[in-house]
Amino acid sequence: MSAVDMDAKVAAFLKVLDPTDNATGGGTASAVAGAMAGALVAMVARLSVGKAIAPDAFYRELDAESQALSSELFEGCHVDSLAFETVRNAFRLPKHTEEEKTARSRAIQAAWIHAARVPLANAERCARVLELGSRLQGRSNPSAASDLKCAMYLARAGLLGCLDNVEINVPAIKDQQIAAELAERARELRETFGSERQE
Repeated sequence: MSAVDMDAKVAAFLKVLDPTDNATGGGTASAVAGAMAGALVAMVARLSVGKAIAPDAFYRELDAESQALSSELFEGCHVDSLAFETVRNAFRLPKHTEEEKTARSRAIQAAWIHAARVPLANAERCARVLELGSRLQGRSNPSAASDLKCAMYLARAGLLGCLDNVEINVPAIKDQQIAAELAERARELRETFGSERQE
């Protein structure tokens, strides 16, 4: 990862912490929560290697995938921040002529679709973090039990926050097929992973 890439991700994270910034909100914060969850699951997996609870290969595989998800979700926080800017910029396009109005309308719709797809992808990553974390339950280093619980709390918060962002953007999408597909996938994720009974 280049320094420029990392700077962009950190900048998106810092915007979440800035109470005066109105351009970066819940979707970005939810992705950050998921990224932290993935990092914690990876940590718990590493701390469980050599404890004779499960084969070391089991923990190493969980560690590697969880680290990858954490990186993807941290990137996802930056992408979510950019998605909001894309919507805002589309609404600022000129609309003086019919051609400009048509182009603006298309840009707005493309931006709304993107703004729904980005948190949906992040929600799917959070769901996977929950799955990996659940595989560690009862098979991880007892000394890291609170870390695993924190990971599950953060992953679920990230998932639900991302889904809320999908659902608030879907009604703005005029393509009913795309809107229905996005809404259905969000519903499936909420039903499958949204309650604490999954832990």
